[in-house]
Amino acid sequence: MKKLFAGLALAFAMVTGPNAFAQTKHVDKPFMVLVHGAFADASSWNGVIKILRKDGYFVIAAANPLRGVKSDGQYIGSLVTALTRPVVLVGHSYGGNVITEAANGHPNVKALVYVSAFSPDTGDSASELAGKFPGSTLGQALAPPALLPDGNKDLYILQDRFPAQFAADVPMAQAALMAATQRPVTEAALNEKSGEAAWKSIPSWHVYGTADKNIPPAAMAFMAARAHARDVVVVKGASHVVMVSHPEAVARLIEEAAAAQ
Repeated sequence: MKKLFAGLALAFAMVTGPNAFAQTKHVDKPFMVLVHGAFADASSWNGVIKILRKDGYFVIAAANPLRGVKSDGQYIGSLVTALTRPVVLVGHSYGGNVITEAANGHPNVKALVYVSAFSPDTGDSASELAGKFPGSTLGQALAPPALLPDGNKDLYILQDRFPAQFAADVPMAQAALMAATQRPVTEAALNEKSGEAAWKSIPSWHVYGTADKNIPPAAMAFMAARAHARDVVVVKGASHVVMVSHPEAVARLIEEAAAAQ
């Protein structure tokens, strides 16, 4: 009989989607939507997801298309629309641009969490913010761009440079897997100007590492101060993928944002 009820619950979730099933289990907590950045995929959140789920949160690690700030923001925004409970939007790297766009017009977004991420103001682009302060070596690590049929270009990090550039504090075997499974971002997406800055009306939290080679730590400190962040966690020695190497610190900040009034 228990197996029968479990099967019925699974079938119900498949038919009605994540929101209806989640609300039966997590009625007193906001939902977490985690958005990966360029050169990564949703699995980069695995360590954080384990902690959040253990602590009773319903989590979706969304597949970020990485095609353009506005279109990616609309895609994530459609997911937020389907979730009728309060939502904490979490973005890594370029995913910060995306959640800043996605939050607009969605009153159920209660908090924004930027994880080694851009938190752009209106008119900012990722490439401009990355170059605002010295320290980024990403340009030197990129492979020759892949030309797309529409004339745009896909950008990848060279696999042999990926560990040192992107994930220097992650075990080498794991970093090599991340290099092989990285998802490209369009050059246009990194140069696209951001729309309205959602952090001006929604509180934000920020976490980043001191050894980030993609986005200079000074740039992230500047953006966090500009956004009047509720809390800023700086992880000594952490690389660009602080959520992979230090999932506990990232998960705790996300939960702090979820609990804030």
